[in-house]
Amino acid sequence: MSGSNFVDYVKIFCRSGKGGAGSTHFNRSRSNPRGGPDGGDGGRGGHIIVRGNKQLWTLLHLKYTKHIHADDGVGGSRNTSSGAEGKDQIIEVPLGTIIKDAETFEQEGEVTEDGQEIIVIRGGRGGQGNDHFKSPTNQAPRYAQPGEPRVEGWKILELKLLADVGLVGFPNAGKSTLLSVVSAAKPEIADYPFTTLIPNLGIVGYYDDRSFVMADIPGIIEGASEGKGLGLRFLRHIERNSLLLFMIPADTKDIKKEYKILLNELKKYNPELIDKTRLLAITKTDLLDDELIKMIKKTLPRTLPHIFISSITGKGIQELKDLIWKNLNV
Repeated sequence: MSGSNFVDYVKIFCRSGKGGAGSTHFNRSRSNPRGGPDGGDGGRGGHIIVRGNKQLWTLLHLKYTKHIHADDGVGGSRNTSSGAEGKDQIIEVPLGTIIKDAETFEQEGEVTEDGQEIIVIRGGRGGQGNDHFKSPTNQAPRYAQPGEPRVEGWKILELKLLADVGLVGFPNAGKSTLLSVVSAAKPEIADYPFTTLIPNLGIVGYYDDRSFVMADIPGIIEGASEGKGLGLRFLRHIERNSLLLFMIPADTKDIKKEYKILLNELKKYNPELIDKTRLLAITKTDLLDDELIKMIKKTLPRTLPHIFISSITGKGIQELKDLIWKNLNV
């Protein structure tokens, strides 16, 4: 997915339909000049509905759709006939989309399943016709209810990618290269910081048609949780990942220190991220001999499962898949 095509935040103005008015009609004819009330009810105004669509990966289609209006309900008519309901407006969104009120920023719902529907703004109820108000003491009511008014407001749609594995690391840690090797994803790869400007998703095949989804999150830097670099914008995507794979190059001066910096940025952004399963991959190890690997192992956190890999030579890639699968299915 190219940078211009990935949109994970939109603000839209939504307006539901107003309810149709109830009818004040009387059933009168030549043969029945004093017929009673038979006014029907007005139809409900259209809702604004958000629906999950597993085929979507971005909010791009809503980027230039700033106003979404549902139709009004139709008024009631004779013979207690109810008016038609206003047409609902359906907003298709990717799984992982959160709906927030634009003024209070209060979360109003989240879409996590294909076909799941959430009513963002309800249409106004239709008014009751005069048939509802007849009584022994008032057999000819000449009034009916108006329909409820339409409701409007600004809403924020915010996407948090749903993935099994989130890749966490500084720029140039080899995240994009790994994703390109283990999946069909084609992220941009180059030897300079912030090559990855958007999250990328890839489906990683495993044995017997089994698979898991991996997300390459743009590189975090120290201070990302305070807004430095690109990290703050994309850290929210990590919240949806089941497992976090920390990736640190083998030529890093202090691997343990770099890991702690990454972990600290996640903790400051959202302390709950620390509770996720964590793995460590030492990347770019194709030039290391066994003696150097042994030396590096002594410096790594003891309780953190780790593996040495090279996306260029394929070293450790299958073992990494095995480790990830094992931890996803404990």
